[in-house]
Amino acid sequence: MTDFAIYDMDRTITRHATYTPFLLHCAVKRAPWRLLLLPFVILSMLAYVAKLIDRGRLKEINHRLLLGHKRHPHELKPLVDGFAEKTVAGNIRPGALKAIARDKAEGRRVVMATASYTLYADAVGRKLGFDDVIGTGSIIGLDARVHAKIDGENCYGPAKLSMVTDWLGKSGFKRGHVRFYSDHASDAPVFEWADEAVAVNPHDKLRRLATERGWAIEDWS
Repeated sequence: MTDFAIYDMDRTITRHATYTPFLLHCAVKRAPWRLLLLPFVILSMLAYVAKLIDRGRLKEINHRLLLGHKRHPHELKPLVDGFAEKTVAGNIRPGALKAIARDKAEGRRVVMATASYTLYADAVGRKLGFDDVIGTGSIIGLDARVHAKIDGENCYGPAKLSMVTDWLGKSGFKRGHVRFYSDHASDAPVFEWADEAVAVNPHDKLRRLATERGWAIEDWS
């Protein structure tokens, strides 16, 4: 039996979201001219707010605009490594570091489950000492390049739960006690599935839900 501690990343481990900052980091470092496309990024965000596109399509559009349609992993590695270093240095909640250390000391397998692309979430997770990272995948074409297209599902909402349980089923580990941390009510399916739910710096909707369900509430600021 293996006990797990599963963490959301954006605004749970980190203070701020990471996806758009990652794309901006890549644009600035590799192709600053892409910043001229920011008005189209804003338009895509407005289309998402208007429910004309879903979160997965929003990611694909912004990936194409700020990073490009296809990039070889060798091109992306220094960008990913630089962003991971920047994130760990300045965008991690102090309480997250304490929780990770505590869970590892308890002998738990520490897993990140995030809607962010594993393209960079994996690098952030490694620097923070995570054992495994489950996230949104990118299609790798026959040309061995990373495409601006999601591989499978966006790891968000109910899809996150299905991806976590699928990973667990394939991992070879027998489920013990599962502790889950997140800041957002979209993770309600995983909260309900876990043995122990912890709402971290929750927004109002999650705070109400946590109070109703009797879930723990923690401030990691």
